[in-house]
Amino acid sequence: MQKVLVIAGPTAVGKTSFGIECAKRFCGEIISGDSVQVYRGMDIGSAKATLEEQKEVKHHLLDIRDPDESYSVRDFQEEARKMIDALSSEGKLPIIVGGTGLYIKACLYDYVFPDEEGEDDLYEELTNQQIYDLLKEKDPAALEKIHINNRKRLVRALNIAEKHPFNITDIKSSQEHCCLYDALIIGLTEERTVLYERIEKRVDKMLEEGLLEEIRTLLDKGITFDHRSMSGIGYKEFRGYFEGNASLEECREAVLRNTRHFVKRQYTWFNNQLDVHWFSDTNEALEAVKAWLMG
Repeated sequence: MQKVLVIAGPTAVGKTSFGIECAKRFCGEIISGDSVQVYRGMDIGSAKATLEEQKEVKHHLLDIRDPDESYSVRDFQEEARKMIDALSSEGKLPIIVGGTGLYIKACLYDYVFPDEEGEDDLYEELTNQQIYDLLKEKDPAALEKIHINNRKRLVRALNIAEKHPFNITDIKSSQEHCCLYDALIIGLTEERTVLYERIEKRVDKMLEEGLLEEIRTLLDKGITFDHRSMSGIGYKEFRGYFEGNASLEECREAVLRNTRHFVKRQYTWFNNQLDVHWFSDTNEALEAVKAWLMG
């Protein structure tokens, strides 16, 4: 089986730098596993690897869509698998780096995306309440027009919100599906208080580096806050600022708050959905990678 290294973990934990270190040590190249970094012109808010970092190690699946184009988990699955095949054939180690667990799981496991007419079958194990709760998280505005008992409309709205035929998030366990690769999933972790401090420093650095200007440029090009690309944390929170309904500080606090909540969801997701080997010490993580490659 092809070997695939995955570097996962919460926002601001240091995945990018560790991925680059692994690529240098183990003759690898990086495949971005982030749902926002695929978009051109969305660099600062998505914490995309800098041009200098991209020169150190080759990165793939960055800047492959315009912000007004759609990009789905199905797209990532197809493109990431092609990249894994290409890198493996060149004798290089594919290293998926990112915090979008849904993308990572879809790539590694043998999920097949059926046509839309089979949508509801994919949710058959979920109650209306569970589907309702998922939609509330993804597109709460849609719920204003849909009753919880209207299952068909709930499923349709959720699929539209996700831009793909089904949500892997609530399929209970990876054991129900086969992993297609000899994959090692390294999860980087840190004490929550330390991580929150890093998040605050990162957000302030993004603002210093021109996040507002980046968003303004996108808006000037016709991208709106209703586009899928602008729904990510670090972008959507500034809608009020640009529409004159919120101060910069209020938006900054919203980014911090939403990021902290997202970190909690990331930990829960990775622990419930994937076989993650957690490390707070990157030297220990490197040794684990080395042992896996030699095994």
